[in-house]
Amino acid sequence: MDAYLLDWLNLLLRWAHIITGIAWIGASFYFVSLDNSLTPPKDPKDAEKGVGGEQWGVHGGGFYHHMKYPVSPPKLPEQLHWSMWEAYSTWLTGFALFTVMYLYNASTFLIDKTLFDWSPAAAIATALGFFVAFWLIYDALCRAFGRGRYGDATVGALVFVFIVIASWLSCHLFAGRAAFLLVGAMVATTMSGNVFFWIIPGQRKVVAAIQAGQPVDPVHGQRGKQRSVHNTFFTLPVLFTMMSNHYGVTYGAKYNWVVLVAIMTAGALIRMSFAFRHKALAYGKPVPWHFAVLGSLVLAGVVFALMPPPQATQPAATAPVTFAEVQAVVSQRCTLCHGAAMQSKNVRLDSADEIVKHAQALYQQAVVLKAMPMNNATQITDAERALIGRWFTAGAAPN
Repeated sequence: MDAYLLDWLNLLLRWAHIITGIAWIGASFYFVSLDNSLTPPKDPKDAEKGVGGEQWGVHGGGFYHHMKYPVSPPKLPEQLHWSMWEAYSTWLTGFALFTVMYLYNASTFLIDKTLFDWSPAAAIATALGFFVAFWLIYDALCRAFGRGRYGDATVGALVFVFIVIASWLSCHLFAGRAAFLLVGAMVATTMSGNVFFWIIPGQRKVVAAIQAGQPVDPVHGQRGKQRSVHNTFFTLPVLFTMMSNHYGVTYGAKYNWVVLVAIMTAGALIRMSFAFRHKALAYGKPVPWHFAVLGSLVLAGVVFALMPPPQATQPAATAPVTFAEVQAVVSQRCTLCHGAAMQSKNVRLDSADEIVKHAQALYQQAVVLKAMPMNNATQITDAERALIGRWFTAGAAPN
């Protein structure tokens, strides 16, 4: 596919994925907060009708009175709103974007031969296998251990163990940037699986039972709520992996799988704090900020652990970097993807004028972020990155 058209496809899919993701995550956050904010109905007549909780709210210039029927309402309205296409659209656009970016260009974006040298077909099959395997494992854990007082805690602990294993394995098989995204996409696939295989089918069974005048099995609502709560705790970890490809300091770390697990754990802890906050406020109890504090401390620990050592002061007699030196490095390390034959991102670096024109982007991507060359395919050295950095900070002169 032409690089220009591929860039546009990437942009449009990414845009659609962000839009649908906002819709899904926004709806998820809203309903979780609503569910946790419900209090027993004040009017005895509402309780007699089967209302289990209510919430009064104000927004957009009006007042809202929300009611929840834990099992089923006495009668279904003619129009019933379903929340499912947000989740389906998010997964479809995300998988399409993953295909265009990583599967279609597996040899460039998915594989790092310094980690594991294998064929694109094998790497693609293994990446897809992560999606299927994690869903099957997670679903089996929910079925086997998800009941009882400590069911969710047991499932959460076991899922955490498998995420650690998946993170370690992914970061040892795939390029760091792809590994982070793969783990996030794996969890996001499970979130969509919860909606597709459990939440929506359960709701359909409840609706069918009401319409047929049959008793409603409360297990469908219980399962749906359980999977919905799991999804909300997965959200912030997944969001981090979706944006991590812009920050080479994370996926490029020596123990990048530990970084991935730590930041995902921090995100889950922070989300837990805000989810429990709604219930605490509804019942006048102390807000459990300790989860957010712990998550913030984990993030601070990652920042401290990845902090680069202070650079030694350069001797005053150090000779200035010549443009010829910079051009030699760029020619050897960058023009494979940014030359006449291939102009990735519509950027060319095969002439003096083009190097000076894109000096800031070159400095940001190759020196600051160390995101380029992709997966360090051309084996640029730290000394060469430093050379480009000194040239740029000295004014990026063309001679």
